[in-house]
Amino acid sequence: MAKAHIANHYLQATLRGAERQGHDGPTLLEQAGIPADWLNTPEQLITEQQLTQLVKSVWRATRDEFLGLSSEPCNNGTFALMCDYCLGSATLGAVLRKSAHFYRVICRNLDIALEEQGRQVFFRLHLKDAQNDTDHLLQEFLILMWERLSCWLVDQQIPFARTQFSYPAPAHEAEYRAMYPGELKFEQPVCGFLFHEKYLQLPIVRSEEELRQFLQAAPAYILHRPSQDESLRARIHALLARYNYPDMPGLDALGRELHMTPRNIGRKLQDEGTSLRKIKETLRREHATRLMTSESLSISEIAELVGFSETAAFSRAFKRWTGLSPARWRGSQVNG
Repeated sequence: MAKAHIANHYLQATLRGAERQGHDGPTLLEQAGIPADWLNTPEQLITEQQLTQLVKSVWRATRDEFLGLSSEPCNNGTFALMCDYCLGSATLGAVLRKSAHFYRVICRNLDIALEEQGRQVFFRLHLKDAQNDTDHLLQEFLILMWERLSCWLVDQQIPFARTQFSYPAPAHEAEYRAMYPGELKFEQPVCGFLFHEKYLQLPIVRSEEELRQFLQAAPAYILHRPSQDESLRARIHALLARYNYPDMPGLDALGRELHMTPRNIGRKLQDEGTSLRKIKETLRREHATRLMTSESLSISEIAELVGFSETAAFSRAFKRWTGLSPARWRGSQVNG
């Protein structure tokens, strides 16, 4: 049986726009298989599946993918059309740029763009007029959509460095900790999320059939909350992901960031069966093997992207990681 772990707050928040249009909340709850008396019962948590079905009920009733929470509606099918339009892109960066262009044309109430900020990139995803989004549900949902879609398209959990919101921390802030990885910031000029530019080069690995299944189940994947890894290894992995590979900090700098002594970090990592060197090498290896599936990048370009100044040094490291040279590994993927 699915575990109920989502705050009851989301029942009323999901219904609010539909009720404002004259739709009956209890009827929509019934269509989603949720007892009407659960409404405004804080102790009654709900499952991801129940929230998924309620969102679908509201979509059908309002004929609006923005759930009646925007000053301008967004026709059902818009997100699917955008995904279909972007799927042929080679990289995540291309998808984000094309999706931003698509929604700028379709939805006038959405301020959306991919911006470079040094070695970081910021995906601005901001409701221009949020007066109908009193619970911030639509703004939350939009950011979840693009973060989760990005991870799904490349089949990897992208370490988002920061997710930010233009409003003060809401009463249900604890839910944000479960929904959004990385740092959270409130009362910012605009909403959006920040991550390192190197992830823009990740190749898109999903097929048309996989996209069809993803959309058919929507918004199930978007609302799914991945399990949280609270280990020190995971925390350091997320911190290092914010840097260029040659600039990844050592134990002293990490100690200042984590408020731990370098000695304690080393000991704790050893207890977890790893080390800082192994974590750094894992980051390089995982990113290199992802990039190697992209036909648009040469081996020398991949070597540079993962922090090797010489292709020969990268080739030796790659063979140590996989047992094959980069060229033979790439050939085995094509033939396999």
